[in-house]
Amino acid sequence: MQHTVVERELELNLILSPERSIPVPARLVYRSDDPYAVHVVFHINSEFPVHWTFARDLLVEGVFRPCGHGDVRVWPTKSAGRSVVLMALTSPDGDALLEAPTPQVSAWLERTLRVVPPGTEGGQLGIDDALDQLLAR
Repeated sequence: MQHTVVERELELNLILSPERSIPVPARLVYRSDDPYAVHVVFHINSEFPVHWTFARDLLVEGVFRPCGHGDVRVWPTKSAGRSVVLMALTSPDGDALLEAPTPQVSAWLERTLRVVPPGTEGGQLGIDDALDQLLAR
């Protein structure tokens, strides 16, 4: 089975305070062989990039309304008159609040949804085929 990868590089803003943020190069990655997840790689040009993985559904919903709890929370808002998606990430190493431009995130998500439409993720995993082979023995 051939798998598809959908990537998008973009610049996020790490929010340090209401008045201050710094740009962070990032890459959004979706793989059809891991259909429920999205992967975000921060500091893509550094020696030690930071990887986060969370549910694609969380990011899809977060473009429209606040969602998530615990380690990953996502919600839409406006910043300087433009639509953005905020991602609050929490780990034992610290917390980060990142701002992403909604149009770029939405366009990338639409591409992932065309590759693996909602509700068809399980079929990408080949579980049914594996069970059929196991039961046929």
